[in-house]
Amino acid sequence: MKQQLNMVVLIPALNEEKTIASVIKEIPRKITGIAKVKVLVVNDGSTDRTVQKARQADKIVSHKGNKGLGVAFKTGIEEALRMGADIIVNIDADGQFNTNDIPKIIEPILAGRANMVTCSRFKDPKLVPEMPPIKKFGNDVFRKIINFFTKSNFTDTQCGFRAYSSEAALRLSLFAKFTYTQEVLIDLVHKGMRIEEIACKVKGERSGKSRVVKHWYSYGIKALLIIVRTLRDYKPLQFFGTIGTVVFGTGFVTAFGLWIRLMLIHKVDPYMWAAYTSIIFMILGFLLIILALIADMLDRQRKIQEEALYLLRKKEFARK
Repeated sequence: MKQQLNMVVLIPALNEEKTIASVIKEIPRKITGIAKVKVLVVNDGSTDRTVQKARQADKIVSHKGNKGLGVAFKTGIEEALRMGADIIVNIDADGQFNTNDIPKIIEPILAGRANMVTCSRFKDPKLVPEMPPIKKFGNDVFRKIINFFTKSNFTDTQCGFRAYSSEAALRLSLFAKFTYTQEVLIDLVHKGMRIEEIACKVKGERSGKSRVVKHWYSYGIKALLIIVRTLRDYKPLQFFGTIGTVVFGTGFVTAFGLWIRLMLIHKVDPYMWAAYTSIIFMILGFLLIILALIADMLDRQRKIQEEALYLLRKKEFARK
C-alpha cells in the first residue's frame, strides 16, 4: 500500500488582513496522495489584524517584530518539519496565486521526479502576467545570473509559490533576512536536489500591496547582495580566484607595458605612479588568489558541517 503523506501549507504574512482569510479558506484540504493538509501561518510582526483573520489556520507562529521574509520562511520551514510535514508548500498571503494549483505544484514530488517544485510565471507565454517593464527587466536579470552560476535553465527565479519535499527542507541552509527565493535555488542546486518548474497563472501582479518590494531599486540591490554572498559561500575558489586573477592581471599588464617602455626609451617617467600602482595590484591580486585557495579548503569543512547538520535535523524532526 502506497504511503499517504502529510502536507503543510506555509503562509508567511506581514500586514495581510485583507486577503489572508480567503487564502486560508481556499486551500484544498483533500488532495490525492495526501493524508492530511495543515495550514501554518508565520506572522512576521504584523501591526494590523492579520493574526485575528488567520484563525482558520491550524497553527500560527508570530515573530515579536518584523524580521524579514527570509527569516519568516526559515521559521516556517522548521515549524512545518516539527508538524510532521512530508511536503511543504509555500504560498504568499496576498492572494496572487491560485490555491487550486497546489495539487499541480506537488505532483512532481509525489511522482518522485523532484525534491522541489517552483511555480513559473514565464514558462508558458500564454500565462505571463502583466507587470511594469522595470520588474520584468529585473526578473530577467536575476534569472540570467542564477542560471549562469548554477548552470540551470530556470524561467522564473523570484516566485514564492513553491513546494519542497522534507528531504529538500532538511537540507536547506539559509542566511538572508530580506528574502529567500534566489538563495534557496542556489543552495539546493548546489546540493544536488532535483528542481522542476510548473507553469501557473497568477491572478494578478499583486492582488494586495507588496510588503517586501516597497521600491524596485531597493529590492534589486538587496537581492543582488544576497546572490553575491551566496555565491561567495558556495563557489569561493571561483569567487575570490576570479577577482584575484583580474586584479593581478591588470597590474601585470600595466607593469609589462611599462617594462616595454623602459626597454625602448630607457625611462618610465612620467608614469612612475602607474608602476607603483601595478605593483600594488599584483600584490593584492596574489593575496586574493591565496585567499581563494584557503576559502576552497574551508568550503570542504562547510560541506562536512552541513551534512552533520542535515543528519541532526533528520533525527530531530523524525516523525514519532
